[in-house]
Amino acid sequence: MAGLCLLLSTCVIADESLRQRVEAMQAGFVPSAAGEPLMARQALTNFYAERQFELAWLETDDREALLAALDSMGQDGLNPADYHQLPLTALLSRQFEDMSSAERVDLDLLLSDAFFMMGSHLLEGKVNPETIDAEWLANRRQRAMAPILARALQEHAVGRELDDVRPAQTGYRKLKQLRAYLVQMTDLPWPPIPDGASLKPGMTDARLAEVRHRLTQLRGLYGMAPAGANAESSIIENYDPPLVALVKIFQAHNGLEDDGVVGRDTLRALNRTPAELLRLIDLNLERWRWLPDSLGDPHVMVNAAGYELTLVVKGEVTLRKRVIVGRPFRRTPVFSDSIRYLVFNPTWTVPGKLIIEDKLPEIIRDPTYLQRLGFSIYRGWGAERQRVDPGGIDWRATSASRFPYQLVQAPGPMNALGQVKFMFPNKFDVYLHDTPSRDLFRKSERSFSSGCIRVEEPLELAAHLLALAGDPGWGAGRIEETVRSKRTVTVNLKKPIPVHLEYWTAWSDDNGQPQFRKDIYERDERLYRALTSRVPVTGLAGNGAVRDAGLLSQK
Repeated sequence: MAGLCLLLSTCVIADESLRQRVEAMQAGFVPSAAGEPLMARQALTNFYAERQFELAWLETDDREALLAALDSMGQDGLNPADYHQLPLTALLSRQFEDMSSAERVDLDLLLSDAFFMMGSHLLEGKVNPETIDAEWLANRRQRAMAPILARALQEHAVGRELDDVRPAQTGYRKLKQLRAYLVQMTDLPWPPIPDGASLKPGMTDARLAEVRHRLTQLRGLYGMAPAGANAESSIIENYDPPLVALVKIFQAHNGLEDDGVVGRDTLRALNRTPAELLRLIDLNLERWRWLPDSLGDPHVMVNAAGYELTLVVKGEVTLRKRVIVGRPFRRTPVFSDSIRYLVFNPTWTVPGKLIIEDKLPEIIRDPTYLQRLGFSIYRGWGAERQRVDPGGIDWRATSASRFPYQLVQAPGPMNALGQVKFMFPNKFDVYLHDTPSRDLFRKSERSFSSGCIRVEEPLELAAHLLALAGDPGWGAGRIEETVRSKRTVTVNLKKPIPVHLEYWTAWSDDNGQPQFRKDIYERDERLYRALTSRVPVTGLAGNGAVRDAGLLSQK
């Protein structure tokens, strides 16, 4: 570097070699430094052009802070190797003054690129969910990273600025704490408990000693009491009441039927290693990074994988309800919106796809089906539609391409939407609603719907939302009176309530203990493959905001 100052910490000098490298990026050449591909091409060109091609990382403390932040990325479930960890560690092991001009430029570019990539992935996630799941719309945070880097270097606050772009949500922090605990367990021996007949309370089986030991290993993670007998082998191998109680706690934390029977699913969960649980946590940390800074106060959160709805007010869960979600071939989508109005005693206009796939076979099989369930048939749409006698329709001659009818179910005890629906118009045509099939809420796995979310005890949710929206005229008494009237009544919320349909297969509950759930839609494996893929070489957002650096190559 021509004219390099003797006091590197007190002056900054434009570097002609750096200018040439940056201009090559602008011309479309694939950028690299020290043999390592650079990812944030557009952000790098903007950043260095703004500072007139001056080296940025002349302070030793800034370089060391960046490397420390990089080394800690694993705590967020991200791979430090994605951020030039090896070449940066090698370069920073040497004295800066002993480096050649080209090596200093390599180092500067690698440090800046690492900052941009780390900041981008902490801010928005490494993976763009919409590239791997058409039913997942992310409401991602966006900030221009170049000004953040400039401020970090000016204030010598590299670690603080990266920490500031991490999700501030309590759920993210608590999941990281669980991750830190599990890391300590990864070196424990974890031999699989052998398959066999289901273990039921009162039985004696050699495998029960292994079950007891496994629950002892998991005691700290789940906050459980000691696993009971530990002396006589004849006692250890008995399925006694203390062990049954611990198995039930474990089952509840894993979304299983808490009946105390160690069957196939419970055994599979017991055999899941700490490393496998870490992987689950890492996937769900990534999902947190896809969410906005604020979920809204109050807000409704639906976890499809956990079959649960929560109402959160001032950061506290004030209502918790079981839900029924879409079947695996009609999955409940993931997105955020706002509940804008409620409909009591709703009618149900059956979507066209459901008419052909679900209703038409029933109508053909059972001539009384439509009348028995209160359906009316209409030809056409809107104000021009005309009611049709179902007896005059040749149902066997209809098909998806030739079906000019609407099926509308009247309010009543058989209506598929029950007594109330909660509307947030969206492209997926899903919403929250009641159901006449309330016995299904007793099941541990509840994926029975066609994509919408059925809510247990929805009138209580309605009363809460109307109160939070600032409409005191709609108390429990008026709601009950309206439902009894059987009249269809629409109530607009004076203040729309944010609603988030999410998909968590691992989270930390109110007690800071882990909850793990079955991946009912097989979304985890696709995310794992994307999250662990090597970050591709790509140009990033032209405005300096690093976007989606992890998976642009898969678009």
